[in-house]
Amino acid sequence: MTVIAGTVTALICVILITLIVVGVRGQAGDYQRNKATAAALRIAYEIRREPALQGGLAGPDEVVLQLLDSRHRVIAGTDRVSNGIPIARFRPAETDIYSTRALCPPRGFNGCMWVVAIRVYQPNGDWIVYAAIPTVPWYVNPSLMLFLVCVSLLGVLLVSLRAWGTVDQTLAPVDAIRAELAEITAGQSGRRVTVPENRDEIRLLAEAANATLDRLDSALARQRSFTSDASHDLRSPIAAARALIEEALLYPDQTDWPKTGRAVLQSLERLQAIVTDLLQLARLDAAAWQDTELVDLGALVTIEVARSDRTKRIVPHIQEGVTVLGDRLRLVRLLTNLLDNAERHAETRIDITVRREDSVAVLEVLDDGAGIAEQDRDLVFQRFARLEASKSRDPAGTGLGLPIAREIARLHGGTLTIEDSTKGARFVLRIPRDRGDQTT
Repeated sequence: MTVIAGTVTALICVILITLIVVGVRGQAGDYQRNKATAAALRIAYEIRREPALQGGLAGPDEVVLQLLDSRHRVIAGTDRVSNGIPIARFRPAETDIYSTRALCPPRGFNGCMWVVAIRVYQPNGDWIVYAAIPTVPWYVNPSLMLFLVCVSLLGVLLVSLRAWGTVDQTLAPVDAIRAELAEITAGQSGRRVTVPENRDEIRLLAEAANATLDRLDSALARQRSFTSDASHDLRSPIAAARALIEEALLYPDQTDWPKTGRAVLQSLERLQAIVTDLLQLARLDAAAWQDTELVDLGALVTIEVARSDRTKRIVPHIQEGVTVLGDRLRLVRLLTNLLDNAERHAETRIDITVRREDSVAVLEVLDDGAGIAEQDRDLVFQRFARLEASKSRDPAGTGLGLPIAREIARLHGGTLTIEDSTKGARFVLRIPRDRGDQTT
């Protein structure tokens, strides 16, 4: 920022110096020409008073004067040109009294000069008075150029220092935020960066950083809770199997080994189910899938209902042509988890509805059980969270079915929620439909 400010200031100074030099040079040039013209007019006036004027002519500093007769012979002049050749050859037009030209150089001189020619009427023919004065250089005057350059350098220096101070003062809160963020670790996740009092972009940055830290804390809390719950749920079947084996080894002759084997196998099956669900959640968390296809939700529901053996009656309500773009196997897993949950809590019947709502495909699974209290509707989607009713109906459940279903819905750009119903639990899946389906 300091370099940019200094560069912009330098460019502005260059433009201003150029404008000043051009303006002063124009005025100085006019002054020089007027000075030469005045000197030439004075000589012309003296000729009118004293026609026999000859010899040396006196003029202002830097002005060279020369008087020529009608035959273009030098009659008089200043010291350097009183004799010899004329310093110029041009004459004013017949209708003009004077003429001005820049010669580079005039005859007998070095460098460019303004030359003014004035016609003086005489009985025996017109005489010419030449007055020459050096032109103004592009820099006008060394002192002026030195002054302008010094002022410009001073201005660039002051602006650069001001920009440095402003940027340093502005970025100080940012540096403080950076330092605080660098100190915040997983073990100190409760800390927050200091929010400046000024309502500016730095305050917005600090608030955004704190919001990010809030989300990080929530994620860490969920991770700790998940780790704790996973450890507990994994430890339970292992502990049960270990206890059975240890008891059987203590009393081998009194042990019913087939019964013990079946109990251990049941614990291993629960352990396998938990591990499988954990692996599935890990894949969903990583979003490690890209294979998509056009899936007809109505056909998917019809096929899954026909091939599965359920203990409760399933009543489908299918609207044809409701399609989504997604992963068929994961959508099947979502539907299976919802049906397993509904079958666990339903009394006699499960209703499945597939329909379209504008640009959204909707899948509903409704059971006729006791339902889920409104305050528990978010709890059931937490990993390893299980309500008392669920534990009593299915002690071997993992508490991961509904979280997996919601994660699959999220990866498809949709939502899975529990909505109000007159009886039972009503799970509603909403997924954006594909473009081709929107035309139907």
